[in-house]
Amino acid sequence: MFHKTRRPRVDCLPRRALVSVAAALAGMALSVVPLGTAHAAGSAAASPQGTGTRVSAWSPSMTTAGPAFDDQTIRMVAHSSVAGSGARITLSNRYSDTPLNVSAVDIAVQASGGTAVSGTTLNVTFGHSGQITIPAGQQAISDIIPISLSAGENVLVSLYVPGSTGASTWHSDAFDTTYIAPGNHAGDDSADAFGSSTTSWYYLAGLDVVSPTAKGTVVAFGDSITDGYHSSTGTYTRWPDFLARRLGAEPSPQKLSVVDAGIGGNRVLTDVPYLWQGVSALKRFGHDALGQPGVKDVILFEGINDIGNNAGPSGAPLTAQDLINGYRTLMNEAHAAHVNIIGATLMPDEGNGYYTPAAETLRQSVNQWIRTSGAFDGVIDFDQAMRDPANPAALNPAYDSGDHIHPNDAGMKVMADAIDLRLLRI
Repeated sequence: MFHKTRRPRVDCLPRRALVSVAAALAGMALSVVPLGTAHAAGSAAASPQGTGTRVSAWSPSMTTAGPAFDDQTIRMVAHSSVAGSGARITLSNRYSDTPLNVSAVDIAVQASGGTAVSGTTLNVTFGHSGQITIPAGQQAISDIIPISLSAGENVLVSLYVPGSTGASTWHSDAFDTTYIAPGNHAGDDSADAFGSSTTSWYYLAGLDVVSPTAKGTVVAFGDSITDGYHSSTGTYTRWPDFLARRLGAEPSPQKLSVVDAGIGGNRVLTDVPYLWQGVSALKRFGHDALGQPGVKDVILFEGINDIGNNAGPSGAPLTAQDLINGYRTLMNEAHAAHVNIIGATLMPDEGNGYYTPAAETLRQSVNQWIRTSGAFDGVIDFDQAMRDPANPAALNPAYDSGDHIHPNDAGMKVMADAIDLRLLRI
């Protein structure tokens, strides 16, 4: 952990006080919303309950075909990238084919592991109700929760599902720990009932806050490198985490939050046969990137899985122009939403199974276009920062996790440090 845990300010309510009173006062109770209107891109407006801008603090991208649950409590960790108050959470049933019944949702400050700081547990409501049914293919945003968080602080979000869920909407590679208990233990401070754990997130798709300093959200959009594959579990050492800490360490107060929209194995142009690796960037970009509260900047760092699998449109071999056309489509979507889009060059992978001389030629062609076309609103040269000076087709050994494509924790920090903060629309 890079930040000492601080106990946040929690409104003076009884330990199990319902949040509906605060939500009613704020006049912002929300329930199930259509996917297209769940978050308004660029909606960084002043909050009615106080001064600030509503931004996304944490928001993993979700996929389909997760495990089923039955009469269980799922306790997950959300790591806030920014300080703020008036929190809301988003529950997603977007990739499930059956309604999701949730009988209790609680949020608390994490003490350690699955244990909550005593006295911080609050019920979360949806439209003033402690229970909610989310239709298949939909998601729901909670009422406002009277809790304040510091940048880098963790909360525990516990969901009790009373019956069989069927295949869950999930994020497979959390690189954090989720705790599972039989029965309803959503409001427990103790983790004693949580006898099993996983490293995935289920149904929990967002945490947003009103920040007094952040003026918008940066979305890191990509594949397993952005998702944090091979980063150390529970240490928040993905490159977007390091970027959030860089922004927080600036002399002036943090002006942007950072969320990680990476999915391991994800591709720009085509869906991946392995369902947990997600639909294509072309299909998910509008929701996962442009749908974030307060989104101002997207860092697009994706394409190596298209190249490594030679996965062109309609099953054809991939060309550089195919990938460029995909990037241009995403740029057009971002610009139509008045969002800045920054392109990142694809990193080397010699020694990995993806590498062939033809794939390397394709990667170099795509990178040359990213650097020189002027099509993006800015460019981050991850390739230059991470390659081996003695062999530019390979990762620098000091930053290689061992599989010759994914960085280790030190490499993740180098990536974040390679970003010129002036590119971000602060």
